[in-house]
Amino acid sequence: MSKILVEHEPSPERLKALGVDRWPTWSKEVSTFPWTYDDQEVAYILEGEVTVTPQGGEPVSFGKGDLVTFPSGMSCTWNVRAPLRKHYRFG
Repeated sequence: MSKILVEHEPSPERLKALGVDRWPTWSKEVSTFPWTYDDQEVAYILEGEVTVTPQGGEPVSFGKGDLVTFPSGMSCTWNVRAPLRKHYRFG
């Protein structure tokens, strides 16, 4: 099973190379909900604190300034602990 990859504080050059500032944004209030990824998602966290627990796996926590990659096909539970705002890209 693929894992959630968290890159803490990626460089401005890396973010620019990925084109993060052109990705759409998504926001979510404090909440807990299930999710399944049909495609890989890469997200850059602008605000918030989150713990994602893959089905059958260990919890992964991340927050503001982190670049996070979620594998295609993963089912998980999101626990948004502080209001979230992120840039994201699928595929």
